[in-house]
Amino acid sequence: MIEKVNEGIKEAMRSRNQLRLDTLRMLKSKILAVDARGNLPDDEVLKLFKTYFGNLQEALEQAKAVNRPELVEKLTSELETVQEFLPKAPSPEETKKIVIQAIADSGAKTKKDFGLVMKRIMQLNSAVDGKLAKDLVGQLLTD
Repeated sequence: MIEKVNEGIKEAMRSRNQLRLDTLRMLKSKILAVDARGNLPDDEVLKLFKTYFGNLQEALEQAKAVNRPELVEKLTSELETVQEFLPKAPSPEETKKIVIQAIADSGAKTKKDFGLVMKRIMQLNSAVDGKLAKDLVGQLLTD
């Protein structure tokens, strides 16, 4: 994974794409902050990237809320770059099937079992959009 980031950095330098370069350098720094040699397994790297992706999404929502179009544009570009390194998320229909299966597997009946269901969803497919899954679980479980 780190090799892919390094290649992206080289390509961004060649094409003089400063925003992409900055984003890729941030991804690399996330890896190196955990392991100075960059010897992390890909699943650990994906966790770091997902966390960063989530942080960018929150920042994007806040930028939209305070009407900062230049920041929205920058964050959208950063999100696109980070998304290249994440597994493709399932469609909303596929996500609903995964949620239904997770509810059945965990034996959840009420919203008190929310944590069990979410844990099972991530076991079934870690690329699921957590926010969408949370909303679906909330709709499908009773009080």
